[in-house]
Amino acid sequence: MTVLGKKTKFVLDADIAKCFDRINHKALLKKVNTYPTLRHQLKSWLNAGVLDQGELFPTNEGTPQGGVISPLLANIALHGMEERVKQYAETLKGNKRDNRSSLNLIRYADDFVIIHEDINVVQACQKIVANWLSDIGLELKPSKTKLTHTLNEFNGNVGFEFLGFHIQQYKVGNYRCANNSRGTPLGFKTLITPSKAKVKNHLAKIAKIIDSHKTAPQAALISRLNPIIRGWSNYYSTVVSKETFSKVDFLTWQKLRAWARSRGKGSINKGKYWRTVGDRNWCFSTEDGLKLAQHASTPIVRHTKVKGEVSPYNGDWIYWSKRRGEYPGTPNRVAKLLKRQQGKCTHCNLYFSSTDIVEVDHIKATSLGGKNT
Repeated sequence: MTVLGKKTKFVLDADIAKCFDRINHKALLKKVNTYPTLRHQLKSWLNAGVLDQGELFPTNEGTPQGGVISPLLANIALHGMEERVKQYAETLKGNKRDNRSSLNLIRYADDFVIIHEDINVVQACQKIVANWLSDIGLELKPSKTKLTHTLNEFNGNVGFEFLGFHIQQYKVGNYRCANNSRGTPLGFKTLITPSKAKVKNHLAKIAKIIDSHKTAPQAALISRLNPIIRGWSNYYSTVVSKETFSKVDFLTWQKLRAWARSRGKGSINKGKYWRTVGDRNWCFSTEDGLKLAQHASTPIVRHTKVKGEVSPYNGDWIYWSKRRGEYPGTPNRVAKLLKRQQGKCTHCNLYFSSTDIVEVDHIKATSLGGKNT
């Protein structure tokens, strides 16, 4: 994690209490700072109320959840929190630019963390953020706000949770640890793993589906589980998840074994529900080839941080085609060729731009038997 750098740090892991329900309308509209017609429209929408089972509830504060622009307005209301913390960093002893870069606030919706190596600075930021939130009618949620440390136990906590991930530093030997800018071993390394709470919730969801399909065909159960397994695995496929994936697969297998026994009067019916498919000896599958997806089969591919202010929608096709071969709206075949060709035309050796008309040229025409390979 880039913001942790090469140091151990203190973290304020915080959450805003009922963020969407308590935002002050007057403060929000002032921050939007738009022309009168749109301001009037936003004000009318915010005060329109919520209809629930035929009963209309007033909305005198907050951005009604379920509205198409509710998340956008909530983000507008919370915009500026990071800059307020950075302004405080400039008042600290030392170089202003270095102080700004050493103090970080990372926010996603109403969930955020503040990271710095000095506990006093983090505690001061907590008070500053609390005062800043009060101006828009919000406050921190005490039960979900805690101080912790990335390496050592602090107030009974070590590491922190963010967006379903657990980020923590671990003490390791010199051959496995990170090094500072001078090449000196630091004695620890940073690992990001799936949150234990999210693993527990995922297993509970799988168990609930299996229990609700006790009398359903095996194909129906597999079809219901596969999207959930693939989606959850893909979300955690960029971090240290292999061990977690294997553990979840084993626990899922145990639950399926109980499911099979309940249908087979104590027998798991290996030949009926489990088969050898490729290198999988105990593959939960049907006779016609439908098989249960495995968490552990999802490849771990580390995320490459996006450079600077680059956006996939700013027309910088060169960067995105070289980085991953995935420019928005690009057909899969074209994307693969762009990645293979490093974003260049093989004829003139110039980079493609987002305005170019791109055509795939076959070495041997398909009408003459040529293939897409």
